Amino acid sequence: MAPFWGWMAMAVVLAFVLLFLVLRLFVVQEITVKWFLLFAGVGCLLVLAILLAVSTIGMARDTGGRYANSDLKSWFDSLRSGKGPCCSDADGYALADVDWAANGVRYRVRIPRSNDPADENVMIWVDVPEDAVLTEPNRAGRTMVWPIWGYQGPTIRCFMPGSMT
Repeated sequence: MAPFWGWMAMAVVLAFVLLFLVLRLFVVQEITVKWFLLFAGVGCLLVLAILLAVSTIGMARDTGGRYANSDLKSWFDSLRSGKGPCCSDADGYALADVDWAANGVRYRVRIPRSNDPADENVMIWVDVPEDAVLTEPNRAGRTMVWPIWGYQGPTIRCFMPGSMT
């Protein structure tokens, strides 16, 4: 998460510097209103482009094995749905409440269209098969999904509903 906040801070600083320079030029009347609006528009587009470039899906990944000694590791490793083992928490994605929906006993999740890094921001809704839903208590407290991407698109191997708070 640290790289995201670093890029965000850089975008905000860049926006303020650009705004200061354009306002300074406008106040000393070195540029006209037309040029002022053009520079302000370009600056806003630049900041928006940076923010869009750094926004990513929140993935539950154990990069570097830093959660290998977690109390929940053995529990995650033992999770199984009707479709087979869920593997571990490192293979699942934590979902925000807006990225999953419940309709009775049926669930839908919003996940990337594929596991290709170029598609990580292209999100689609996928129905969760009934045999992929984990029925045991959620000790992690967060909604998680374990997708599998195949040639016919994504399917869900395991789904663990959260608290919907």
